[in-house]
Amino acid sequence: MRIKNKDEELIMMKKMAIALLCAALGSSLYARDGISESRTFIGLELGYVEVQGDTRTELNYVSDYDLQFGVRLGAEKDEWRTTLIFDYFDTDVQTVQQGLMTLDYYLLDEEMVKPYIGVNVGYGRYESFNASDDSGFMYGGQVGVVVHAADMINLDLSYRYTLSSSDYFDHVGGVIFSVDYLF
Repeated sequence: MRIKNKDEELIMMKKMAIALLCAALGSSLYARDGISESRTFIGLELGYVEVQGDTRTELNYVSDYDLQFGVRLGAEKDEWRTTLIFDYFDTDVQTVQQGLMTLDYYLLDEEMVKPYIGVNVGYGRYESFNASDDSGFMYGGQVGVVVHAADMINLDLSYRYTLSSSDYFDHVGGVIFSVDYLF
């Protein structure tokens, strides 16, 4: 395993500070006008994703494609949405568990269909078939569309790409479908 030097530790601390700033900004969006004006939701997500991780050789990654499962909890306003997500990916080759916070901006203020663009930050844990076990900071972005399907149901189709600061784990990227119950 590669030992990180002081510059890499400083970069990691800057990334963590950015993540905390994003979390604070996302929270302040709802606190400014009052949480009672936002809609909360809980949901499930299913995605077909690519996970790229190590094969114990220098910069030689292996890609693995399969289903990813997740749960989500969030709040939204007319223009913004913040979501906490836990995803799980497991194959014979690699396992990834990631906790993310996303901040999405709705590009159109429509009632039925809302396209969006957003950022995500979080933490992930990676394991591979050859005993690589690593965890680290994750960050990335997503684009998608939310469809208001029923009075209390939203459908969400997105593409999410998340990079990792881990030594053995490069990224997760794929198409995600979610069903959210608004309450």
